[in-house]
Amino acid sequence: METMNRPQVKDMTVGTTHKVLEITGLNGMIMPPHHSTGEVVLMVKQGEVLIKMPDAEYKIGQGDVSIIPAKKEHTLTVLKELKALVIMAVESEIQFI
Repeated sequence: METMNRPQVKDMTVGTTHKVLEITGLNGMIMPPHHSTGEVVLMVKQGEVLIKMPDAEYKIGQGDVSIIPAKKEHTLTVLKELKALVIMAVESEIQFI
């Protein structure tokens, strides 16, 4: 059986204009290069994550919020066991590169 080494993404709520996804992951898990077709708000409920973009990288932890622009390529590396929410427009999609 193959072990998943990437955070799990699960639909939480879908409204008329926005949807909320939950991201959970263990230390060291990596979400490979991807982008969203629309702007994303990432809110960390627990843990810490490293966000790497071609031109910057930064850590966000519990209680922090980050806005990731539409079509901005990035990766996520879980530094401390993660539980986060992603808020995005209903029509937005996450696309892996």
